[in-house]
Amino acid sequence: MAHLLMVESWVGSMSRLLPRAIREEGHEFTFLTRDLHHYLRSAPEGTAHPLLAARNVLTADTNDDEALLPFVQRAHEALRFDGVITSCDYYLPAAARIAGRLGLPGPAPEAVENACRKDTTRRILAEAGVPGPRFAVCRDWAETAAAARDIGYPLVLKPVDLCAGMFVRRVDDEPALAHAYRALAGFPVNARGQRRSPVVLLEELLEGPEVSVETVAHGGTAHVVGVTDKSVGGAPAFIETGHMFPAALPPADTEAAVRTALDALKALGLDQGVAHTEIKLTPAGPRLVEVNPRPAGNRITELIRHVTGIDLAAACVAVALGRAPDLRRTDTGLKSAAIGFLVPDGDGVLEAVDGADEVRAAAGLLEVRLPEPGTTVKAAASNNEYLGHIMAGDADGLGARERVEALLGGLKPRVVGR
Repeated sequence: MAHLLMVESWVGSMSRLLPRAIREEGHEFTFLTRDLHHYLRSAPEGTAHPLLAARNVLTADTNDDEALLPFVQRAHEALRFDGVITSCDYYLPAAARIAGRLGLPGPAPEAVENACRKDTTRRILAEAGVPGPRFAVCRDWAETAAAARDIGYPLVLKPVDLCAGMFVRRVDDEPALAHAYRALAGFPVNARGQRRSPVVLLEELLEGPEVSVETVAHGGTAHVVGVTDKSVGGAPAFIETGHMFPAALPPADTEAAVRTALDALKALGLDQGVAHTEIKLTPAGPRLVEVNPRPAGNRITELIRHVTGIDLAAACVAVALGRAPDLRRTDTGLKSAAIGFLVPDGDGVLEAVDGADEVRAAAGLLEVRLPEPGTTVKAAASNNEYLGHIMAGDADGLGARERVEALLGGLKPRVVGR
């Protein structure tokens, strides 16, 4: 039995999948957080949050490295950790620094920090020759406006240190750019109380389907688990509306996406850990969107498990312990699995979801999660505002996406007070 230190967590599915994987692998964990109530508030009423299955819960300021590293060193002397893990993007660098401080397995802290900063990632990959969009890193409005004129519209404006598509916006002219710039500037502190960088990233708008390459690196070698496709809506925002695994791509496109992802991981020095690398398949070839040094979100890990039997949460645990992950495929009976999200387009209070009973009764579903009447609804501006999702599989081929989209089409949320 091994003992892991979990440094914070997402409150979504990974806050349940990682504790489950740790438990099923016969290990235990200590949970380290600055605010336990952040997680308790997210637990369904009447249930205990899986993070409370921790052997210990420690409280410390996880946003203050100078105090955190000595605190964890003292905790390690008393509790003896065998690995360090997190699922939350905002604490991936801290987890890597802690592992380095304690002499435990993990990727190089600098590699993780560089991957978590979109501007630094862009610079490193450009220097390494990994194809990406034309871009500019801007420190103020004057630089931003000038860079936009130089690159040319349409553009994408991005924060360099947020996730889930927050404040990522397509801009087609200078007034739209100014609006997106002001909105981002009005969000100086992220949801975990960390002060954001005022730097913004401008990129040329890439056209073409988007996919992600899921990998697990161990012992200096990255193993490709597969390629997932992505559907995007909500313009001018970029909201992920669904995914399918495996992606329905010609072999040449799959190979090109994989090659680009592996080149990006090598350039960043990410030779240890699970990664989720997003790529646009443009008419000019694959272009790197971003590299995430952690398992995919949005239940993609569960799509993969349903199709291949590979558990990426368990692989994440194994690699954090310095052990070889189990990436053997098994016959699950499914050739593809897809998820579609119910994305709200207005504000108000949910009265009902018409069609929910019919959808729940449909055959072959893998998951259905829909909101209860009385839920407060907010028009989606990122991947944080989903109302629910449907997941289904296809035993015969790559038809899971069509099945999910047909089921989603039968759902009609009734929102009052708009």
